Amino acid sequence: MEKVTLAKNEQPKPRKGFATQIMHSRETGIIGALVIMVVLLSIFAPDFASRGNLLNDARNLSFIGIVVLGQAAVMITGGIDLSVGSVWGLAAVASAAMMQAGMGVIPACALTLLICAAVGFFNGFCVTKLRMLPFVPTLATMSIARALALIITRGKAIDGFRPDGDAFFSLGGGDFLDLPVPFIIFVVLAIIAAIVLKRTVYGRQLYAVGGNERAAMLTGLNVDRLKMSVYIMSAVLAGVAGIIEVSYLSSAISNQGLGKELSVIAAAVIGGTALSGGEGTVIGVFVGTVILEVLRNGLVLLGTDAYWQGVFVGSVIVLAVFIDQLRKGVWRRR
Repeated sequence: MEKVTLAKNEQPKPRKGFATQIMHSRETGIIGALVIMVVLLSIFAPDFASRGNLLNDARNLSFIGIVVLGQAAVMITGGIDLSVGSVWGLAAVASAAMMQAGMGVIPACALTLLICAAVGFFNGFCVTKLRMLPFVPTLATMSIARALALIITRGKAIDGFRPDGDAFFSLGGGDFLDLPVPFIIFVVLAIIAAIVLKRTVYGRQLYAVGGNERAAMLTGLNVDRLKMSVYIMSAVLAGVAGIIEVSYLSSAISNQGLGKELSVIAAAVIGGTALSGGEGTVIGVFVGTVILEVLRNGLVLLGTDAYWQGVFVGSVIVLAVFIDQLRKGVWRRR
């Protein structure tokens, strides 16, 4: 009787309402921050809200955004890829050099992406089979890929190449339905990534690996294969960004993508992707990328010294992580 009485008197925990969940979601906070930034910049830098500037922002953020999608997948599994900026640059100069030598667009791009996949495979192999910490092999390939880019270019720009028709150049510099083609590519890839992460077994397995790798192994997941796949994906997407940027600039130089790994990681972190793994959404990554570009563009329009821009970006990263940790603490106490 006592057990029955306790069961009757036990009060079920109140479920958090939809509105409450929205208010405490990571995405709500960063979207709110983006809205505030846009409003303030529209007031203090009127040129910011001009159609031309917004379309230019959309094109610029697309290159980094494509790479962030791959970086986020790596971070969700608990890893990190420091080589994306150099792979970006290697892809740019490799594809340009091959096309300058007379190779067709499709073979040149395919071979370039194959090279990038090989870099990603090496990173994944070192992490999964040699049990290295992720920053070790990716730091090494960051140096190797950049050196290869310098060797290919000999420190000079690669230009004057004319691939098959002008279609290649419209890939980065063209517009479709009044939107920059790179932005459309970024949006399409983001939609695919969102579906994969949220609607497929593979996506759920990535979160499981990042959330608790040991538990994921005990449940029978092939953790090594999953980790390998995200490092290859990260490198290939960095290659895609490099190729698209070449088509936009119509030339390639060895320092393309230089330092972009920091911007890529920053966009992922600002978007709520946890450095510890197991957390992150495509919506957050998308908004984080937009915030980073809006911040950069806003600082330029406000006349901020270029040397100070890194200080602001770094401060935003620390603030984003601090707010996320604070939000988690409040949420747990409730």
